[in-house]
Amino acid sequence: MKRSRISRPTEHAAIRAACRSARPLPSVPALMAALLEANERRDREGTTLAAHRVVRAAAPEVGE
Repeated sequence: MKRSRISRPTEHAAIRAACRSARPLPSVPALMAALLEANERRDREGTTLAAHRVVRAAAPEVGE
């Protein structure tokens, strides 16, 4: 039985596509609540992600 190959985008193509789409960030208070909750649950990845998103939402020009 011959299987057809499903082409998948490369990592670089996926990153380029994500960069082209504008995604609004949640409000800073909502992100701070997520940060506190992740910290209470001792979720290191969640804490890091929420902290980075807080900085990005508070100062959008940082990192651009």
